[in-house]
Amino acid sequence: MASSTIPVVVNGAGGKMGREVIKAIAAAEDMTLIGAIDLNPQLQGQDAGEMAGCGAVEVPILSDLQSTLVMATQEKEQGVMVDFTHPSSVYENVRAAIAYGVRPVVGTTGLSASQIQDLAEFADKASTGCLIVPNFSIGMVLLQEAAIRASQYFDHVEIIELHHNQKADAPSGTAVKTAQMLASLGKEFNPPSVEETEKIEGSRGGTGEGNIPIHSIRLPGLIAHQEVIFGAAGQIYTLRHDTSDRACYMPGVLLAVRKVTELKSLVYGLENIL
Repeated sequence: MASSTIPVVVNGAGGKMGREVIKAIAAAEDMTLIGAIDLNPQLQGQDAGEMAGCGAVEVPILSDLQSTLVMATQEKEQGVMVDFTHPSSVYENVRAAIAYGVRPVVGTTGLSASQIQDLAEFADKASTGCLIVPNFSIGMVLLQEAAIRASQYFDHVEIIELHHNQKADAPSGTAVKTAQMLASLGKEFNPPSVEETEKIEGSRGGTGEGNIPIHSIRLPGLIAHQEVIFGAAGQIYTLRHDTSDRACYMPGVLLAVRKVTELKSLVYGLENIL
């Protein structure tokens, strides 16, 4: 490995996003894949590059994250862990990486606000950079910026997010983040105009920050999609972002890997490093 490259561990290597990350890291001249973690026993020992479809990289897929993190600390350049795993394990994964001084770039959603706060405090104490990014797409960042602008003129807004039916958490981290960004302006949306009754519980969606309803759809054939719909008398303003290929996230992932090495604390959201 060239001394100037960033050593990267991919956790969740066998997943759809993990495979894309491996291909992107293998093609990046300033990064070197040094570890690939996945708990699927059928993948153990396979070459990570061959599994991802980009050719051999001489990095076997292992199941032991902690030993791989130890290896990452022995590199000349500080290591980075890219995590695309599962909501049930991501908190412990990130905490372990910080404990070892390996900088996490987290694409796994499902972390609670209290978990993010705890990780932020832990990263501060360790002076270790950490990036938690609900969505790595530049297009989504632009959608969120447009939504913030629109929210200055509309009092009513709802969010619909659509994902494949293998996504484990709902609503998506991107939808939650979008509602948080709109609510951070200090505005309470959707003032009531009638007393509503749900004949089927949950039919009006869940309520995010700022009193913004969030509706989640899970169907095969989808990848990741989001609509932010504003309404006012006589008009509807709809912002929508559609993903057709997971490769669209890779420029954001690579940017995050580069930027996290410059950080000493936790940063939440891709827009904060652009």
